[in-house]
Amino acid sequence: MFLCLGAPFRTGWRRREKKAEDNATSGYVEEALEDFSGYIAADELYDGPFCVLFIVDNRNFKRLVYDVLDHTPNHGDMVRFFRRFSEALAARGLVLKGITTDGSPLYPVPIKEVFGTIPHQVCEFHVIAELTKAVLKAVAKIRRELKSAMPILSRGRPASEKAKRAARRKKRLEKKVSELFEYRYLMVQHHLSARDKKTLTWITRGQPHLRTLRSIMDEVYRLFDRRCRTDTALEKLAKLRNRVRRFKKIGKTLQKLFSPNLDKAITFLDDRLLPSTSNAVERGNRRYRKTQKTIYRVRTKEHVSQRIALDMRRDAQAPKRRETTLSLHKSRIGQIEAR
Repeated sequence: MFLCLGAPFRTGWRRREKKAEDNATSGYVEEALEDFSGYIAADELYDGPFCVLFIVDNRNFKRLVYDVLDHTPNHGDMVRFFRRFSEALAARGLVLKGITTDGSPLYPVPIKEVFGTIPHQVCEFHVIAELTKAVLKAVAKIRRELKSAMPILSRGRPASEKAKRAARRKKRLEKKVSELFEYRYLMVQHHLSARDKKTLTWITRGQPHLRTLRSIMDEVYRLFDRRCRTDTALEKLAKLRNRVRRFKKIGKTLQKLFSPNLDKAITFLDDRLLPSTSNAVERGNRRYRKTQKTIYRVRTKEHVSQRIALDMRRDAQAPKRRETTLSLHKSRIGQIEAR
């Protein structure tokens, strides 16, 4: 092992976040908008006292612009953020065709004020997630009711006939509670096989409202079928809401079914190119969370902004890196074959 007696090498010492931040507001946007699809996804990400606003191309999965706030965003912040992006589009002669967000009340008014009457799609995943959560809560409530109905037995083996009947009843209820917990996912699973349907019928015996909940979930999934149009889906939704109102026992469980976000979640049916989810921006959020777990110094507004800019710069350089790697592999294979 040899040690270098000279001064240590300075390669890699220089932090390039500041240059990356300058590039993200100028050259990066120019390159990212070269193949702009016309559809974007917007989202906000909370990190302690900071909030990061993102706009991502929802078909090319490219992060376009971002902003870091040191407070919870309000109407004015969203209008300024969207207007900045709108000006960037106008300067390049581009047109926005649709936007996808989650169900936050932050977006509808600023979108209408800045972009006008463009299709606003609420993420299908977020809407269905809220409904499935409500259904699973209803199943958990049934389990608690069954547990509370279990008879209290005295210690030791049951001697009398009455005690034996109570012991058998308790055993049946324990089995039913266990089945409802083990197969609770069948209440919200999108596609059920023949075996799953048979299991679901077995575990919901004696609980007709659970079967009603499952049939309503099937109707909810049918709303997002690409083969129909938005007007048709809205008619189906109106009938489904009337049906839910008739079942008083499950009406409170499915209050999310009456949310206006559900109406906006089926906007994508009239536009084949409009993505139904905001997965493009959620992917960037997950990447940011992963970075924050390993880089502990990124905890100030300045560093957060610079780190995001550096990550965006790496994304822009990814195609060239892949091309270089492929060229090196081909060259290496040629050298091996020449030998």
